[in-house]
Amino acid sequence: MKHIKEQFIRYMDAGFPIIYLDTYEEDKADDLIRSVAGGRKIEEWNVRGYFENQVLMQAEAPLEDILRTLIDDPLSLQRSVLVLKDVPLFKDQMAVIELLKYLARRIGNGSLPDFNIVIVSSEVYIPGELDPFLTILHDDYLTVSDIRGVIEQFCHDQEVDMLPEFIRELSQMFKGLSEYEINTILALALSDDGEITRSDLSLILEQKKQVVQKSGILEMIPLKEGMDDIGGLESLKQWLQRKEKIFRNMEAAAAFGVDMPKGVLIAGMPGCGKSLNAKAAAKLFGVPLLRLDMGRLMGKYVGESEANMRKAIGLAEAIAPCVLWIDELEKAFAGVGGSGGAADVTTRLFGTFLTWLQEKDSQAFVVATANNIANMPPELLRKGRFDEIFYVALPNKEERKKIFSIHIGKRRPDDLEGIDLDRLAARTDGYSGADIEGVVKDSIEAAFAKGEDAITTDGILEAVSQTHSLKEIMKDSLQKMESLYKQRKFKNASA
Repeated sequence: MKHIKEQFIRYMDAGFPIIYLDTYEEDKADDLIRSVAGGRKIEEWNVRGYFENQVLMQAEAPLEDILRTLIDDPLSLQRSVLVLKDVPLFKDQMAVIELLKYLARRIGNGSLPDFNIVIVSSEVYIPGELDPFLTILHDDYLTVSDIRGVIEQFCHDQEVDMLPEFIRELSQMFKGLSEYEINTILALALSDDGEITRSDLSLILEQKKQVVQKSGILEMIPLKEGMDDIGGLESLKQWLQRKEKIFRNMEAAAAFGVDMPKGVLIAGMPGCGKSLNAKAAAKLFGVPLLRLDMGRLMGKYVGESEANMRKAIGLAEAIAPCVLWIDELEKAFAGVGGSGGAADVTTRLFGTFLTWLQEKDSQAFVVATANNIANMPPELLRKGRFDEIFYVALPNKEERKKIFSIHIGKRRPDDLEGIDLDRLAARTDGYSGADIEGVVKDSIEAAFAKGEDAITTDGILEAVSQTHSLKEIMKDSLQKMESLYKQRKFKNASA
């Protein structure tokens, strides 16, 4: 909060016309504005009406009417701050936007000294007309120390006993959440049986998932699959296991001179375990898995997409240590370097992501996956962006045996001993891991429908004969992809 307060004061002293405070904690925003106002009058408009120094002056007043009244009486604006909330309510209201622009121009040319407009919202909305007059301030996420203070205050207020070790654990779990969200989750846990214990951890985690989901950009993925669920890809698995040792001992590693791990790009054939590796990596590291949906970053208004990218990165870093999974990376930055509105936005997003990836010093480990890297910006593949780039080919014979063993063992463990894995692997050259999983599912379904007691090798081979392999379906494109991976000197995930 100290950092944002200093920035706020600088912007006000410099005469920035409109300061956009990106936060959803209005109480904290109100405290911040009062602390930097320096004795100025604070005027506020929100859905309930128009206020002066927290006193309601006009109930349910339309913003356009309030702005016209203030413009007609410029003396009322001397040594004051105009705070605007509930921003979505005046989206696309051109009259309001033009009136704000008029005020901003007058602030900028010195006609309205000691007057600033502050917009408080968690939804970044910047009409193009206001862009030249506006600067954005992003609210800092709570530190672990801040979170511990929130928990301790809650325990004091509610007369709840909690061991210091448990408070430390909860402080890590609540990273990325606001004070309001933390208090709400603690109150929910307390309401169950009048105490907060380790039995409430699943409830707390579920509530945190919902909060992350509500960001609209990141999703917290449940961790089910581990390294043992991956058939083959031994080189990639060994590399991740090495990173895990660093990740879990970062302080000692840094003291030894080891750099903060950045992440890995896994390119390759569809259905061959790229996404599974992202999930398994998070479980191996013992950290949350956040999936970034790049499509959700794109916004309608000027600066909205870039603000969404910063928000996603900020939330990932606040929750860190974590794994940040970006699926189908090649689609996310398609159009980089092109011309036109959408291409320009994509290029700016790409620049923001690239700079963060290059300079990041947080324990947000990126696992990016891609099917086709032919059209991917070359800057992303340059050494130093990711710690390593792997390519995943179609599974070899030994890997296919392992994949069959995993999927049969999950569903029909008692049948596994009677299955000839060598025969199955020999008959499935060119099949992806997803193909093999589909074959196992089909054979189990067929055996059940026939009233059989178990699945057999012949039954599985029957399902194989009715399944077209990925190699058969995508022969030409697979050859081109593998050739390109080798040409770019990507590391084979299996070798």
